[in-house]
Amino acid sequence: MKARSSLDNWRRHICSKNPRVQSCGSILDSLVETLDLPKVKNSAKGKVLMRAMYGVKVETVFIFSVFASAFSSSSKNLLDLTIPDTVLWNRAFSDLQTRVNGEIRETFSSGKFTALKELESVDSIVKALYPAIQDGVQQPPEVEEALKICFTELQGGAEKLSKGLDLLAKQVDTFFKIVLSGRDALLCNLRVSSTETNAVTTAGNIVEHQVVR
Repeated sequence: MKARSSLDNWRRHICSKNPRVQSCGSILDSLVETLDLPKVKNSAKGKVLMRAMYGVKVETVFIFSVFASAFSSSSKNLLDLTIPDTVLWNRAFSDLQTRVNGEIRETFSSGKFTALKELESVDSIVKALYPAIQDGVQQPPEVEEALKICFTELQGGAEKLSKGLDLLAKQVDTFFKIVLSGRDALLCNLRVSSTETNAVTTAGNIVEHQVVR
């Protein structure tokens, strides 16, 4: 009875849709609109900073797009970003994007409901278990043995899924920590450069004023 109820809950949960995930397409579109490569004049370090921040934004939008597609079970949230030819990592990013997006689209076009292999594995085991479990019905010994094997596989699959999601959360957290620390370092470097430039300019003005006097 308890096992059947748990499987029912799983099936309802896996078929449910998260409104926030389903509606994230508009958010992704607004992020894409911010993807421009600003032109910076008379500042080599400023140019480096802007290019670095542009790269961070592109990678962030790309990752969000993949996550949104995977968790919404739809390829409609996948984005095909176009990167300027002047960017050195244009080819590498385009190859990565083509490969990842292609695999996800192929997965959904084949009728699979998720791009997460661990989740698909758990769901396939649940589908095999569900018709074999009947409340209050004694199963033959060979069926009981097959059910034990399925339960063992289900437990292993659930553990892999849980560990995979934990690892994903940690990797995303690490990614954003790297992004923030890199941004802070670049901004600090830019401020130091600006201060040094102002100091040199001020010193030059003082010397020029003294010479004139």
